Amino acid sequence: MVTRQTSVSAVVSASAERIFEVLADPAKHPLIDGSGSVRESLSEGPRRLALGARFGMRMRLGLPYKILNTVVEFEEGKQIAWRHFHGHRWRWQLRDLGDGHTEVTETFDWSTARFPKGIELLGFPARNRADMRKTLSRLADLMNGEAVAE
Repeated sequence: MVTRQTSVSAVVSASAERIFEVLADPAKHPLIDGSGSVRESLSEGPRRLALGARFGMRMRLGLPYKILNTVVEFEEGKQIAWRHFHGHRWRWQLRDLGDGHTEVTETFDWSTARFPKGIELLGFPARNRADMRKTLSRLADLMNGEAVAE
């Protein structure tokens, strides 16, 4: 069986609750995005995500575009995942390590995608894995009150 997901984890010096507040706020996603493709949250979406919430983002991957996402997994303070019309998911899992530290795992899961082979042929899994490392670094910087590099 082919595994169609890739994950990156890092320990962040912040509580799971504080990190989850960033993940559950679409307006904060451009601050942590390591790919450079997430530009801004569309104003008509919710300010805080919950299961079933739909939210739009302005994106840029070569050309600008808009994408609509739906939250498909949600456990307050622990896990959130969203997908868009292509079906693949972005999942965040938080594990409180105590003493103000949290293990954060970001997963790109294309096992639910409409065209998983196309995602593989375009090289997204490897590219996304590298970008997720940058995202976790930006998240750690944000949690530490450091300026996030543009």
